Amino acid sequence: MTRTDNINIRVEPKLKKEVEETLNDLGMNITDAVTIFFKQIIMTESIPFMIKKPRLNAETIKVIEDAEKGINLSKGYTDLDEMWKDLEEED
Repeated sequence: MTRTDNINIRVEPKLKKEVEETLNDLGMNITDAVTIFFKQIIMTESIPFMIKKPRLNAETIKVIEDAEKGINLSKGYTDLDEMWKDLEEED
C-alpha cells in the first residue's frame, strides 16, 4: 500500500458541504479532488487555473455589502400601474 501523509486545512462548514455535494455528483471525494489538483500543479508547474481579482464597481460593492448586512434595497409593489410607471421612468 502506498504511504500517505495527512494535510489539515480549515474551511467554512458551508463551503465544505457545497464542495462535498458537488464532488459527490462527480463521483469523487475531497481527497480525490485534492490529489488531482496537486498532480496538475506538478504537471503544469503552476496553479492549474487562472486566479483573478474580480472587478467590481462601487455600486456592485455597495449592493454586496448591503446584502451581507441584510439590507434589502428592492422596492415592493402592490399596484401594477405604479410598477409599470417606475419601470417606464428608468428608460
